[in-house]
Amino acid sequence: MRNRWWAVPVLAGGAALLAACGSSGSPSASGTTPATGGTTAPAAAAHSTVPAGSAVISTRSTSKGKVLVNAKGRTLYWFAIDTPTSSKCTGSCATYWPPVTGKPAAAAGMSLPKHLGTITRSNGQVQATYDGHPLYTYVGDTAPGQVKGNGLKLSGGLWWAATPSGAKLGATTATSPSSSTSSGGYGY
Repeated sequence: MRNRWWAVPVLAGGAALLAACGSSGSPSASGTTPATGGTTAPAAAAHSTVPAGSAVISTRSTSKGKVLVNAKGRTLYWFAIDTPTSSKCTGSCATYWPPVTGKPAAAAGMSLPKHLGTITRSNGQVQATYDGHPLYTYVGDTAPGQVKGNGLKLSGGLWWAATPSGAKLGATTATSPSSSTSSGGYGY
């Protein structure tokens, strides 16, 4: 009986920790699915043309240039070793680079120049893509507009902030000759 009283505070504290770390698997009222980095239509957009359950994508200016962001203003990234039909970021990689799940839709009143699409991840989840690149967020970005993941070489490849034009954001010295190819920037 004594242990039951401790279970509620421990579970509540664990849930708060999971929510803060972005590892809860259920949609939150704020419009994101923390574990997956995906987005749902925010309450303000509920009456817009963006379908409910969509990964809402818009743009934001950052210190390095204009990037794609989710409904919470968090920068979206693509992984150089992904292909247009599959994600190579699974397991622990997806803990640090949560996939953006759901069918992508441009925010109300926004037009994006490249194609929005989806792939199906190995676990069956639908992941949003832009310009043929599966999209992710980065847990190292702790506030809207940050681009701390741009140009990082982690999980076996380079990570780039997604831009409206599809170009690499301010390519840094972290790039290697093999990462800039004529194959559309997929790194293969």
